[in-house]
Amino acid sequence: MSKTKLELTWIGKENRPRLEPRILLEDASKSYHAKTRFSENDIFDNRLICGDNLLALKALEQEFAGKIKCVFIDPPYNTGSAFTQYEDGLEHSVWLSLMRDRMELLRRLLSDHGSLWVTIDDNECHYLKVVCDEVFGRSNFVANCVWQKKFSPQPNAVWLSDSHDHILVYAKDKQIWRPNLLERTSESDARYENPDNDPRGVWTSGDLTVSLTGGQRGAQFARTGHSENIYEIKTPSGRTVSPPPGTCWRVSETRFREFVADNRIWFGTSGNNVPRLKRFLSEVQGGIVPMTIWLRDEVGDNQEAKREVMAFNRDDVFATPKPERLMKRMIHIATGAGDWVLDSFAGSGTTGAVAHKMRRRWIMVELGEHCHTHIIPRLRKVIDGTDHGGISEAVGWKGGGGFRYYRLAPSLLEKDKFGNWVISKQYNAAMLAEAMCKFEGFTYAPSDTEYWIHGHSTERDFIYVTTQTLTREQLQKLSDEVGENRSLLVCCSAFRVRDTSQFPNLTIKKIPKMVLNRCEWGRDDYSLEIKNLPLATPEPEPAPASLKNGHKKSKNGSMDLFAAVADAGVKSK
Repeated sequence: MSKTKLELTWIGKENRPRLEPRILLEDASKSYHAKTRFSENDIFDNRLICGDNLLALKALEQEFAGKIKCVFIDPPYNTGSAFTQYEDGLEHSVWLSLMRDRMELLRRLLSDHGSLWVTIDDNECHYLKVVCDEVFGRSNFVANCVWQKKFSPQPNAVWLSDSHDHILVYAKDKQIWRPNLLERTSESDARYENPDNDPRGVWTSGDLTVSLTGGQRGAQFARTGHSENIYEIKTPSGRTVSPPPGTCWRVSETRFREFVADNRIWFGTSGNNVPRLKRFLSEVQGGIVPMTIWLRDEVGDNQEAKREVMAFNRDDVFATPKPERLMKRMIHIATGAGDWVLDSFAGSGTTGAVAHKMRRRWIMVELGEHCHTHIIPRLRKVIDGTDHGGISEAVGWKGGGGFRYYRLAPSLLEKDKFGNWVISKQYNAAMLAEAMCKFEGFTYAPSDTEYWIHGHSTERDFIYVTTQTLTREQLQKLSDEVGENRSLLVCCSAFRVRDTSQFPNLTIKKIPKMVLNRCEWGRDDYSLEIKNLPLATPEPEPAPASLKNGHKKSKNGSMDLFAAVADAGVKSK
């Protein structure tokens, strides 16, 4: 029997954007740095990018592919309130395409030791899980953490009052990704005592039994009906105990006797209890293994997050911020000092603020105006050391570092009055050279001594960009200066020579012709908008069997999403 592959399908899934790799332009008036250094570990090369986040991710790809240690995103939850005039199938399809396209770029940006963390609610969580399985591979799914975002029930809830969000966690490569342990707390250490005055110090006891119904031990027991870990134990009081049905002792009888001799088994103060294994605080690992239930007492909730946001903008409180303690836990588990953290749905800027205080490098992308009304004011306070809220006290934050503010450059090509694609008038020579470097995979690095070196791909391969029409004499001069042991890609408006083979160390291409068919030009918005969904081809008459069986049609004449996926949302291949 052949194996089947299940995948989610939706209207317009086959349509993929042909993204233009834009360059980033710094606006120094919005960049911000501390006036003094607070420590040798201050980080100044953080990046805040204002613009469409899909184009921004594409703009980052060349420089940051394989370098990001942690991606956190808090995408639109698609609660149904955005497009009430459309059927759910259409809105749902737009949302799924938006997420799939971004997930593919985010995966390319992650390092091999990196991980993705996505907050989402019940409305789309399980669809998003399948999309992430397709992009990252099911084998790289780590966990679904549950965050308690609310404490009190909502009295106006029609059905059940939701009190949690999901945090889907994926590794770029689960075989090599390992989470950092959580810091031990006074509460966790308080569980350790020393009732028998053991010289090894305080300890706590753990269950000595394990299940016989799962894993390799269970499989062996199911085959043979025998386990060497099932035996009777006589307590010091003389009582005989055996493991409960369906379980066995954690260790063999021989190993158990060794533990008894080493005073590592606890039978209770009277010596009559079921045996438990002593675990000494001095011997436990240096932290606590993260669990998947994250309570508000540990990581904060919505109300705490809103109070933090109000500290820097009381007039326009951001609707759905995340508490700093929640972000601290994720960043702590996923990264170390100096690692890159990326958030492409920056919102109120919590990710950058927390990463900055934890001395991580960060990149945030935000299209909305709250990039200026929320994020920049918040980060300025963090850098100045005047933000005393959130995790500041817990991590000993005093200030320092900085960030650089960027916006996406306009599209490289625009149409002239005759309808022809030409280089945008907004591009100067330096911008054009940098853009062509990005298109051709070169590192933009203009030389101070050689006019024809605008970038390099190797130590001997260079690129030269000009809007001139180059003559044979100019090309010959370039060829002579490049020499036999180097190569040069020449990007120019035109050249007056028929046979370019006479310049073996030059590769000559015309702009914009060389890039004309590579991507979509002049498109600046890939956001969650219904107009961005391509119309499906109307079904021919007679209606398909699925429609005869009662499935509805959507308002554009195409099949409703849930009809298209046979209600289950999956298909086999």
